[in-house]
Amino acid sequence: MNILLDLFLTFAKIGLFTFGGGYAMISLIENACVERKRWITHDEMMDVTVIAESTPGPIAINCATYVGYKQKGLSGSIAATLGMVLPSFCIIFLISGFLDNFLEIAWIAHAFMGIRLAVGILILDAAIRMIGKMPKKPMPLTIMFCALLAMLLIDFFALRISSVTLMLTAAAVSLAIFMVKRNAGKADAEK
Repeated sequence: MNILLDLFLTFAKIGLFTFGGGYAMISLIENACVERKRWITHDEMMDVTVIAESTPGPIAINCATYVGYKQKGLSGSIAATLGMVLPSFCIIFLISGFLDNFLEIAWIAHAFMGIRLAVGILILDAAIRMIGKMPKKPMPLTIMFCALLAMLLIDFFALRISSVTLMLTAAAVSLAIFMVKRNAGKADAEK
């Protein structure tokens, strides 16, 4: 199959059948792009997830753009991105044009309650896969558990702390650890 058409159809299928946004799509993107198509490696998927999360725009679209670019350059990134975006755009366009009170329809409201559970499971699946592939070194594990504990405490005590503040704090801690390790390495090299 033509790679551009394959990119478009693969991401269109993910975009059409996944509810809940980018985090819910991560495990499906990984399944399609890493395990079935072998377009990228597991390590690249981890890297692109981190980069896509920290750059502007939806995470799933950033992942699709990266995979498409890696496979076929600019035309591949356009095909993959359009595949990811068009199904949602068309569905929302149709819903907004024909149904004024879409979520007030009882069976649709109940369907969305069930979808919420499925989205949570997809996000949990992506998190478990990423944790499973994370290096089993003491420092990354310590940072992960501290971040998890901080998130749980913030949620439990209903503190109003911006996610941007948490990300900047995590970046500062990681940078400090890097600087300490680099300085220790330079001191060892000088001996």
